[in-house]
Formats: sequence, C-alpha cells, structure tokens
Amino acid sequence: MKPLTEQEIRTAFVNCTKGEAKRLAVPRDLAERCWDDLDFLGWRDPQAPDRAYLVTELDGRPVGLQLRSSGAGSWQTRRSMCSVCVTIHTGGVSLMVAPRSGKAGQQGNSVGVYMCSDLACSLYVRGKKDAGVGGRLQESLTLEEKVGRTVANLAAFIAKVTA
Repeated sequence: MKPLTEQEIRTAFVNCTKGEAKRLAVPRDLAERCWDDLDFLGWRDPQAPDRAYLVTELDGRPVGLQLRSSGAGSWQTRRSMCSVCVTIHTGGVSLMVAPRSGKAGQQGNSVGVYMCSDLACSLYVRGKKDAGVGGRLQESLTLEEKVGRTVANLAAFIAKVTA
C-alpha cells in the first residue's frame, strides 16, 4: 500500500459524512508505519473503542470505511476465524459493522464481517504478527496468493458497503 496523508485518509471515507470524517481520530504515527506490509490501514478510535476505521486502495484510489465493533461477550473466549485474512484467534475476532454508503446507510442499513479485532490482518498474513498456536492454517498457497485472497475478501466487503 502506498503511504497516505491525514488529508487523503479523511477524504477517502465512503460511509460517513464529511463532518464525521473531519472529526475522526486519525493515527498520529502515519510516517512510522511500514506501508509495504499493509494491504489496508486499520485502527480503533482511542476515545471510543467500539469505533474502528480502515482505509485501503481500490482501483488506484483510497477508500475508507467507518466501522463499529460488537461489544465484549462470552463468545470472545471462543476460537474464531477472521473472514478477511483467515487467521484463527481465541477472542481476537470481532463482528465489524459498517453503515452502507448513500441513501441505504442514511436509512440505517449496514453490512458486517468477522475481522481481526486489532485490524492487523496484513501483519498476520505476512507472519509479522503472531496469532498464537494454531492461528494460521497450514496452506499450500504462496504468500502472494494469501495476500491476494485478503485483498479480495476486503474488496468484497467494501463492495457490499458501497452497493
């Protein structure tokens, strides 16, 4: 992923108002991020842990989503699989819900996906972050194929949000 500026990130959001995008908490460590290892930039709002955001590149332009995560519950101690990167976590997967863009979102419609709670899918796929014993399935896919699957899964989710 190419490095993004705070302004590029704020203008990338497709499922919130310009005012909401202007007020959201953008990470302050953008210059220190290892952008080459990222398929998308994902982060949680430090002031509101149930809010999360992600920005990725689709068709050469940044696209951002505002997300809400489900609250803590007993299900978080179970082993679950991220639908984006296919990493298995014990308590590390959350239902991330995105309001749909446009009129559908204004009417309250949303789309959800089970995703790594820390939004570090790119790092799990590349082995830069450890999900623990049994976190990564034994696969015959190459790293490029795993990255491609992660990007395709995320693109499919974004397509549902923007449809």
